[in-house]
Amino acid sequence: MNLENIEAFVYINHYGSFNKAAEVLYLSQPSVTARIQSLERELNCKLFDRLGKGIQITEEGKRFLPYAQQILMTYQKGKLHITQNKSLPEELRIGCTASVSNYTIPELIPRLKQKFPNIHYKLLTGTTDDIIGKVVNKEVDIGFVRNVNHPNLQSIKFYEDPICLYVYEGHPFLTEDNLSIEDIAAQPLVFFECGALDWLRVHRIFGSLDRPPNIQFLTDNSETAKKLVLQKAGISFLPSLSVKEETRDGRLVPIRLPETDGISLQTNIVSCHGKHHSFIEAIIDLGKILHAH
Repeated sequence: MNLENIEAFVYINHYGSFNKAAEVLYLSQPSVTARIQSLERELNCKLFDRLGKGIQITEEGKRFLPYAQQILMTYQKGKLHITQNKSLPEELRIGCTASVSNYTIPELIPRLKQKFPNIHYKLLTGTTDDIIGKVVNKEVDIGFVRNVNHPNLQSIKFYEDPICLYVYEGHPFLTEDNLSIEDIAAQPLVFFECGALDWLRVHRIFGSLDRPPNIQFLTDNSETAKKLVLQKAGISFLPSLSVKEETRDGRLVPIRLPETDGISLQTNIVSCHGKHHSFIEAIIDLGKILHAH
């Protein structure tokens, strides 16, 4: 069985298109079609049905898919194991958003250095769009960005950071039960505009009120928002990682609200397809340890 035929099958299923798979594999569309036809002859079954301009994997294809993925993964791991020392760069260039730079990188990089002691690390901070562009243009090797997908990059979920309402030490809410959204809306609010969708989800909590929430400060920087709350300028909805130390010290206190359950910031790791697999695998494993609590 030809490994390239299996690779074509897995890529077509992932991208939902013969043309897109051909583009990613740097092949012509007829070459990809020929590989699938060859694999279908070997398996004696049809793997895809054509539906107008689209395609759909068959039941036989669905049954074969996990085995095909496993074959490719096993091959790639074996190849990496043999060539790892030759293929590792001397410098790993990492791009990340400000929140990742502030709250994750300082804990992550020393652990990564232990796993890859001979690697030097170059860190750049920017917006999600900036980092995506730098990865595409090969100015950085790995990017930590908001939950986005790009056709030329692989994007893997790294962690989710729950958003919660935080108040300062001694705030009147700490002695009250059954807080209403009206109560919260009347307080001076510091709004951290963490991203269009996330900000809208938080803002929608106040959508049913007659009066708009009392937003006194609006910032795109979580450190600024946090420090304003610490100065008792207001209360704020913030990602939990940004206030980890202050919560542990009791200077900031989370207020649990059913309305904010499920609202979180997702961070993904992006890279060019097939690149830096050993680093990404190590980062994901370390992330499970760092975000276990």
